[in-house]
Amino acid sequence: MEIVIIVAVIASLFFVIGIAEPLAARLRLPYSVIIALLGILIGSAAIFFLQTTLTDALNPLAEAILNLPIRANVFLYIFLPLLLFQVTLGMNLRRMLDDWVPILVMAVVAVVVATLSVGYALSYTSSLPLAACLLVGAIVSTTDPSAVVSIFRSLSAPQRLARIIEGESLLNDAAAIALFGLFVSYVMLGVPDPKLGEALGRFPMLIAGGVMTGWILSQIGLRIMGLFPRYEQAQMSISVALPYLAYIIAEQLVGASGVIAVVAAGLTLNLAGPRRIEPTTWTNMRETWDLVAHWAGALIFILAALLIPRLLEGTTVTDFLLIGVVVLAAILARAVILFGLLPVLTLLRLSPVVERPYRVAILWGGLRGAVTLALALAVTENALVPVEIKRVVGILATGFTLFTLIVQGTTLRSVIGRLGLDKLSPLDQALANQVIAVSLQTVREDVAKSSDNYKLNHEIVRAEAKRFGERLDEVVRSAEAGANILDRDRITLGLIALAGFEREQVLIRLRDRSISARIGEAALSQTDHLIEGARTHGRTGYQRAARRAVSYGRAFRIASFLHNRAHFSAPLALLTADRFERLISERMILRDLDTFIDARIRRIHGRRVADLLRELLGRRVENIETALFGLRLQYPGYAEELERRLIRRTALRMEEREYNIMHEDGLISEEVFISLIQDISARRLQAEERPMLDLQVQRADILRRMRLFEDLDDAVRKPLGRSLRTRYFDPGDKIMRKESHARSVFFIASGAVELETAGQISRLGRGDMFGELALLTGKPRRTDVRAITPSTILELDEKRFRKLMRRSPAIREAAKIAAAKRGVSIDALLEETS
Repeated sequence: MEIVIIVAVIASLFFVIGIAEPLAARLRLPYSVIIALLGILIGSAAIFFLQTTLTDALNPLAEAILNLPIRANVFLYIFLPLLLFQVTLGMNLRRMLDDWVPILVMAVVAVVVATLSVGYALSYTSSLPLAACLLVGAIVSTTDPSAVVSIFRSLSAPQRLARIIEGESLLNDAAAIALFGLFVSYVMLGVPDPKLGEALGRFPMLIAGGVMTGWILSQIGLRIMGLFPRYEQAQMSISVALPYLAYIIAEQLVGASGVIAVVAAGLTLNLAGPRRIEPTTWTNMRETWDLVAHWAGALIFILAALLIPRLLEGTTVTDFLLIGVVVLAAILARAVILFGLLPVLTLLRLSPVVERPYRVAILWGGLRGAVTLALALAVTENALVPVEIKRVVGILATGFTLFTLIVQGTTLRSVIGRLGLDKLSPLDQALANQVIAVSLQTVREDVAKSSDNYKLNHEIVRAEAKRFGERLDEVVRSAEAGANILDRDRITLGLIALAGFEREQVLIRLRDRSISARIGEAALSQTDHLIEGARTHGRTGYQRAARRAVSYGRAFRIASFLHNRAHFSAPLALLTADRFERLISERMILRDLDTFIDARIRRIHGRRVADLLRELLGRRVENIETALFGLRLQYPGYAEELERRLIRRTALRMEEREYNIMHEDGLISEEVFISLIQDISARRLQAEERPMLDLQVQRADILRRMRLFEDLDDAVRKPLGRSLRTRYFDPGDKIMRKESHARSVFFIASGAVELETAGQISRLGRGDMFGELALLTGKPRRTDVRAITPSTILELDEKRFRKLMRRSPAIREAAKIAAAKRGVSIDALLEETS
């Protein structure tokens, strides 16, 4: 009978979880606040029915609730790894890396500041030893920003702001739990006043050990998943094992932070999973993890809330005063970061601008939740912790959590309203009116056609048309009242809409598997850059983000260095193949945007704005074509292989769609349908495998196609290809500087460069050479050279260049022509070289 009651209690808790979310939406309160309040009510009711003499009928149920196996280890070893791992899988890491500075500041630095602030404030106002005070500080420094994130999203707050808070939520917990483990060991060992430097000195080792453990285990898990790519459920099962193994091995065997290990494992799977796991499996895996984490998060919150009445037993007036100290110290520490350090990072261009109203909302939205309660419970259950410290830690952590949930959580939305964050700007309101007007005009036309087609009652149609027309007239009047929107603002709003539509097209192609998950993730990040660039800096920001899409980034330069110096070509080959595939996919998507400009943007913003957007879009297409042309010149034939692969994948998608339609129409049986789908799955695995890019073979092809090397035989060309260093430059990058010492010569494999000599500008393109005159004459360079398009430059050192000149008449003739243009004679020097 007892087991039946426990099962009934757990099922009832799931019922409570089910009604909590719609209840929170109805009451316009954060979900975590509602779930915590329900847990407190259930726990208080159970205590009441056990102590009351009114009835004994509910005693078995109350005892079952209070005797649930709610222990700290249940939270830390069962629920916490699930929550942390799911958060890492759901993050857009490529975008998080753009904002890594504010994320680290808001997470790690803020946790340390909050821990020290609360710890020393308690040390001055209570009789607790410093180690116990710092322990309380570490416990209450974990934030649960999910409430403020969800509200910001409902208010259409800047995406970067929500992303920073999400990143904080992940690293914040990891850093705080690592500090918690550090200070609880001091309390257990009876060290009353630990040396702060020594304590924080152990912190990096905890992090490093956790990162290595999580990375290694995730790599092992990915390799095992790769052994059976068609078994989706097996791969999901391995993903479930990963966080638990990472946590236990790091904590019990390595002596590192288990939380950091889980985070590292999840981040590694997030980065490597999309290219090593089938797209459908990866999507289903993330959706499964979302559901599991939702249940785990709600259960940990409601189970922890059940304990709150017991944790607050025996509270005194002094305890309430100390709770007030903790509240003030924690809020002050968070304010120092938000209003002191964050603006400094913005001035240094290390962080996006966070407006003051948003900083106030983040400050007030720093709710504490189940992790804080779980850590407090771990202290109260620890037999090595003195009884008085157990009592005070439990009361302070619980009281502080209740303050953030009941006081801050219930007033957060009203605070946001007072800050004016829940209102549209005049520009957005005017645009909304125009969008509604255009949409309603389209709807009126469609409704009229439908009414005629279905032969509806004319009286009803006429009455509804009159009602609809009145609303339309009102909206049109509002739209005309706001018709004085500046063209500059219309362009900004049009670019945001255009980038949003581009994002939808990427998602469609991801769903139908026209593009790979790896390239799709990169494309989604690019559209986010476009949206935020347009939102913050208008046309300039959009163009800057578009140029970034075709530029060679830091990763390319590192890979090029490894290729040239260490002869390790794998990273460069991977990045180059990715660049090929991404540019081809982006070109395909951009071709569909013209229709959107004509169908939507032109009707809302007018012909002038639509024409300008079409011009900006044309420049993007032109830049992509230029970048693709350069890649085709470097690696002839590879682009064609990728395009064949794209066509095969598109054909498979269309074939699968036809089979689905036939199956739904009953034209083919279930058995035939399954057989056809299995056949498509097998062929899709082959079609999705990307052809390898051999850089060495391609380098020889490059030299063979360059006119300066046409007269060389293969015996000379092959070692020359190994001697040339490949360098990548974005538009505006300096390749050669005036007054620098000449040590090498440059050949343009693709792209174009601009030379500035004594105020005169000249340009060179593919196949041209520069830098040879200064090297031959032994004088400092007299020319600045910068790239004007994404360019690939081959660099040859002086010794090999002189040797090449002796063998190549074409090189000597090119040097002589270049010298003649500048009025310099190098015949004597060429004779010496010969």
